[in-house]
Amino acid sequence: MLFMKMRSDIQAPRYCVIMPTYENAGTVCAVVDSVLEAGYHLIVVSDGPHDGTAELLEEYGDRITLVAYPVNKGKGHALAAGFSKALEEGYDYAVTIDSDGQHDVSDIGRLMEESRRHPGAVIVGRRMMAGVERPASSSFANSFANFWFAVHTFRALPDTQSGFRCYPLGCYGRMKLCTSRYEAELEMLVRAAWKGMDIISVPVSVYYPPESERVSHFRKGRDFMRISLLNTVLTFMAVLYGYPSMAWHGIMKTKGRV
Repeated sequence: MLFMKMRSDIQAPRYCVIMPTYENAGTVCAVVDSVLEAGYHLIVVSDGPHDGTAELLEEYGDRITLVAYPVNKGKGHALAAGFSKALEEGYDYAVTIDSDGQHDVSDIGRLMEESRRHPGAVIVGRRMMAGVERPASSSFANSFANFWFAVHTFRALPDTQSGFRCYPLGCYGRMKLCTSRYEAELEMLVRAAWKGMDIISVPVSVYYPPESERVSHFRKGRDFMRISLLNTVLTFMAVLYGYPSMAWHGIMKTKGRV
């Protein structure tokens, strides 16, 4: 019995938390402290900030795994760097959390538990907005992305813009993306659907500070244009590759082969 328990422990998937950050000096330490207090291993990707964020993170020493570079390369690149580091350290799954304080660290366990129930699935935290004053631009961007996600995948997902997710690293460590910035998170979901992966939505709480205190790196004009360009590219790719791939994976699942 003891031998069987040891084998189960050895084979249990390993989870970590990845936090990409740019210029969030006012909130990053509170998020890092909360994750560490909860007992999770934290990989922080410092994406070329110049507001003191990098210096604050260096003070944590070996309490965190820090991946840093001097030039901002975008959230998509930061996530990819975090995934690569997590795989290098032997992790199987990673929960991604934003550094602006909008996510509740206590929900990390909920995402992990759902992941354990659905191995290999992408778990997306659906932000519960009831009673929350959400920026109008954020609401529009989410609705816009949700629509195009449905077009490209024939699936409905209520919060495609949530950065609070649990990823299976075996798939994302090898995934090649067209994008490297804000819009990469949408591409990650679309490509997961094309591979026949399950994408499961889990309700999570969210906090938006008063407008005067908000720090957003979403550039309305430029990022919206990048998302629009991505959706144009994904539409062509869906016809040539995505739809046939989803059909094939659907057939294989029916036959019990995948």
